[in-house]
Amino acid sequence: MPSFSHRILFVRHGETSYNSENRLQGQRDIGLNPLGRQQAREVGEKLRKLVPEELARLDATGEFHASPLRRTRETMELARAAMGLAPSRYRLDPLLIELTFGAWEGLTWPEVGARDPVGAAAREADKWNFCPPGGESYAMLAERLLPWLEARRADCFVVSHGGVARALMTLIAGVAPLEAENAEIWQGRAIVFENGAFRWIG
Repeated sequence: MPSFSHRILFVRHGETSYNSENRLQGQRDIGLNPLGRQQAREVGEKLRKLVPEELARLDATGEFHASPLRRTRETMELARAAMGLAPSRYRLDPLLIELTFGAWEGLTWPEVGARDPVGAAAREADKWNFCPPGGESYAMLAERLLPWLEARRADCFVVSHGGVARALMTLIAGVAPLEAENAEIWQGRAIVFENGAFRWIG
């Protein structure tokens, strides 16, 4: 895509029971577990100390955006409260929702391998482009996110998902799909996307 000129503060949602059990979550609407709620509060507190003026400016311009799933909404609201901001003052955007794993959602990777060994092997061979039965590929997710990026007219704060972060790495920072698909997307920290690059803070 053309050079992206705005800055995005990106936070992945806090931990859920599916995360702790290594289950494929996708678009299943799972809430945060106790650790996830702690991570959400902690990232809000860290950012309040690191970038207070930026948070105030983004709040004043209404540039807080979240995926509509429960885990991202809870993370946003807990983080905003920890920032000293009104918890519910943010926008929901369905384009920021996680990719769907289709028929594989709710399974662990060993369970996927046992039930669909051909599909599991195909995904291992090409994670970026492989589409699970009834699901999405990372490539499809990146295509879905492109209109959202092109519509940005200002800096923003985003709470979304690991797959979305990986797609943004390719779209904004030019990270190769092979690198992005294997990137660790931590919970309880923030990514800054700006000037054609990304870095972790907090």
